[in-house]
Amino acid sequence: MIRTATPEDVPVIHAMVRELAEYEKCPDEAQATREQLHEALFGEHPAAYAHIAETTTGEPAGFALWFLNFSTWRGVHGIYLEDLYVRPTHRGGGHGKALLTELARICVTRGYGRLEWSVLNWNAPSIAFYESLGARPQDEWTVYRLDGGALEGLGGSE
Repeated sequence: MIRTATPEDVPVIHAMVRELAEYEKCPDEAQATREQLHEALFGEHPAAYAHIAETTTGEPAGFALWFLNFSTWRGVHGIYLEDLYVRPTHRGGGHGKALLTELARICVTRGYGRLEWSVLNWNAPSIAFYESLGARPQDEWTVYRLDGGALEGLGGSE
């Protein structure tokens, strides 16, 4: 079962973000607090949205956290999937596909032009899974990021 996250889900979302960071071999980089996640998802001006995958007994099996982006070329929104995570004990049970199916349904229903995300180059199981659904890598694009001192330096300049 896939459902929209509620404020009561913030602790489990936070826990799964930490689990994802461990899986991606960078646990120290996951610094978001429960309070920050609550504000981002359920504050006065939500910046992100989340869905929870549950087992038949109601146990949280995974989550998807996403936000809207916009294509100036198409003139419509899209969804950027920030995180998709299924707990190891629940992998292979269709939860990841169900989460992606729900996000694709939202795109289709709302007239959004695309659903996109990033995946680590070494994550072969996820890459194979995504490609089995018809997703294709965008090899002609390279992701750039400003953070830390570089972000501070540029953002603090006049």
